[in-house]
Amino acid sequence: MHELSIAQNIVELATEAATRANAERVMAVKLLVGRLAGIEPGALLFSYEIAAQGTILEGSRLEIVHVPLVVWCAHCLKEVELDSVQRLRCPTCGTPCGEIRRGRELDIESLEIEP
Repeated sequence: MHELSIAQNIVELATEAATRANAERVMAVKLLVGRLAGIEPGALLFSYEIAAQGTILEGSRLEIVHVPLVVWCAHCLKEVELDSVQRLRCPTCGTPCGEIRRGRELDIESLEIEP
């Protein structure tokens, strides 16, 4: 379960950022998770609770924002969202699309802190 090591990393990074902001407590962490990130949200939420114990993040919420898979279609000259990761083809024209623009994210977007 790699979600535990990811949760530990999130807690470490959020703790560092909160400490720099002189926060007493972190209330929430907003995390962007792309469709191709390979994360199982339930396992990450469970792991986050464990990793946050004994830190200023204990009791905080991990808010997961799902980022869709978006590719560039060179034929249509636009970004298109794909419903499936199984077929990297433009849903409009059917052209294969190899340039992934969004969907790999695993980023802390923001922290809600208590000063």
